[in-house]
Amino acid sequence: MSLLHMTDGPIRTSVNGRVLEVTIDRPKANAIDAATSRIMGDVFSAFRDDDNLRCAILTSTGDRFFCPGWDLKAAADGESADADYGLGGFGGLQELPNLGKPVVCAVNGLAYGGGFEIMIACDIIIAADHATFALPEIRSGVIADAATIKLPRRIPYHVAMEMLLTGRSFDAGEAKHWGIVNEIVTTDNLMARAREVAEKLAGGPPLVYAAIKEVLERVHHLNDKEALALLNRRGLPTISRLYASEDQLEGARAFAEKRDPVWKGK
Repeated sequence: MSLLHMTDGPIRTSVNGRVLEVTIDRPKANAIDAATSRIMGDVFSAFRDDDNLRCAILTSTGDRFFCPGWDLKAAADGESADADYGLGGFGGLQELPNLGKPVVCAVNGLAYGGGFEIMIACDIIIAADHATFALPEIRSGVIADAATIKLPRRIPYHVAMEMLLTGRSFDAGEAKHWGIVNEIVTTDNLMARAREVAEKLAGGPPLVYAAIKEVLERVHHLNDKEALALLNRRGLPTISRLYASEDQLEGARAFAEKRDPVWKGK
């Protein structure tokens, strides 16, 4: 069975036009063990490498749990915290190289620990109004490694530190207030809204998306002058490809001709 058309197992996938939907399906809580993580890495790398696909949606089954992170039952059975999580690291997204395509996360319930970290590895996050969030690793005597790196860069430092140091839970309204999620919708409208956003992104310029994502990954340690100099000398592969592409010319022509551009991704 193709990785992009899996109808059973812990990860289910389907393709709708240019959008890949990835659903975590591990009752009761959609926790992720090492084997599931490896499947997710393979799925997202296949998505990355398929030129026919432009956007992905990540969600889970049910309406109670998005993902609580690492499967502690697997840990109790002897799975190590430093197990082989496969290509892309835990959940398949956090360390996957060259993923120059947008990923929308549809959060249908509790997103804790590693589930929270997978969520913030996505580009746009839509939450059901009953969703809750937390980084409870502190209570288990471990560090929320990816969140410790990323969260203080995205929300006020003192807010991020309070979340990391206390492990407290917070609701969708607070997540929206701090910019952790983009928008909140009712549970019944969650997937419809995620698909609407994904379809819009799938119709956009793929080379521009890839350039935006690489810039964000590569310049965060630079000051503004250094970052602009890097872009101006086309020091990133995606920038060089973009400005030598047919799509760049198509964008200019479409604007001049007052029509919608037709993006080819080349």
